[in-house]
Amino acid sequence: MTGVLASQQLKAMILDGRLSAQPAITDEQVQPASLDLRLGKTAYRVRASFLAGSGAKVEDRLKEFEMHRIDLSDGAVLEKGCVYVVPLMERLDLPSDIHAVANAKSSTGRLDLLTRTITDGGEEFDRVPAGYTGPLYAEICPRSFSVLVRPGMRLNQIRFRSGQAVLNDAALSALHAESPLVDAAPVISDGLGFSVDLKPEDGTLVGYRAKPHTGVIDLDNIAGYDAADYWEEVHSDTGRIILDPGAFYILVSREAVHIPPAYAAEMAPYLAMVGEFRVHYAGFFDPGFGHDAAGGAGSRGVLEVRCHEAPFVLEHGQTVGRLVYEQMDEVPEQLYGAGIASNYQGQGLKLSKHFRAA
Repeated sequence: MTGVLASQQLKAMILDGRLSAQPAITDEQVQPASLDLRLGKTAYRVRASFLAGSGAKVEDRLKEFEMHRIDLSDGAVLEKGCVYVVPLMERLDLPSDIHAVANAKSSTGRLDLLTRTITDGGEEFDRVPAGYTGPLYAEICPRSFSVLVRPGMRLNQIRFRSGQAVLNDAALSALHAESPLVDAAPVISDGLGFSVDLKPEDGTLVGYRAKPHTGVIDLDNIAGYDAADYWEEVHSDTGRIILDPGAFYILVSREAVHIPPAYAAEMAPYLAMVGEFRVHYAGFFDPGFGHDAAGGAGSRGVLEVRCHEAPFVLEHGQTVGRLVYEQMDEVPEQLYGAGIASNYQGQGLKLSKHFRAA
């Protein structure tokens, strides 16, 4: 066994108790190459973000950093700028040859809702070592919008791997020659590079910028909000925009991306030396994303961009990140966008599913 575990393998791990939860894991949580994780009933408001550290339990560290507890049973607001830790319903009992990586779901990232997974003994965010047995926790920090959450909401997801299955540049080039991964000449260097689109075919709308003072977003309210109440449109007729320090933007890749069924991918941040910004919040790309066989015909990568300390000029075609491809251990029984609830197949520039068009 080498590669990312597919949906049918995750279901087998659920049946043998390697993945368990109270209440039980549902079929809707199982994605082509990952498992959605659900919030529990209590949120802990903490003084600061933290990791458990070697040999320590998150439960014990919460006693050091907890400010107060919030019962989520009837819904509760997590406020912008605050840090919360929420025990998740799922727990793991991993075999010695299976490790895991977690990430925010697409809609979570597009709301600038920083969500990371922490574990007992953990020394890194979103990383679960092979053989880990124990609970999972979500650290949640709303950055742009306060959000209303309830138990059972799925803000992050976890991907399981056996061995090392990342494609090197030679393998990636061969795969592109066999099944084109982008609709342009590939830029392959430690993964597949992608760039920002600031010259749309129609009009001048190139992205959105989060407004600084808005109302609460109920994460269960799909298409319930007018985008104009929460986002400013970003227009350019020059192929250039200036990113403001501290601001959060939704932009889109110039390339249309394909993930063949036997592969998965993860978005990795580009080298920090290219500019004062970060592109990377929700980084998993499932098998079948943008793929013809799953009805995708190419899908743009939505870029969740936060500018750091200094204003920065971003120009059309500038490389802003890369996709790291991995071999699946098995081809998933269900591909992204093929008969499952996939909100972003065939996408272009698109806000999260909570917003109506501006």
